[in-house]
Amino acid sequence: MRDFAHTISADARQAGAPDPQLERLLRRVVAIGLALVLLFPLARGQIPWLGWAPLWLVGMPLAAWWALHRFRLPHWPAHRDAGGRRRSRPQARRRARAPRRAGLRAA
Repeated sequence: MRDFAHTISADARQAGAPDPQLERLLRRVVAIGLALVLLFPLARGQIPWLGWAPLWLVGMPLAAWWALHRFRLPHWPAHRDAGGRRRSRPQARRRARAPRRAGLRAA
């Protein structure tokens, strides 16, 4: 049996890069699971001994792939102006409640 720890270079381990072989395997598992869910109606339903099939065919491999990348989120572009403020107007305040009239009650 091969030792996969020795196939990664030392600088890739220090940079936090995932194992390329494991990443390739997880990409294939996600692609196959997605194809199964899209093409076969049985893969979209509930299986008594397995549970909800799309969870195990697509969801769990995607979670494993995300965990392989140490749960990093994608970098979204910032849409803030130079000042860094999000709002241009002041925040809305609640109005003071009007006093209730004693004579108007629902029957």
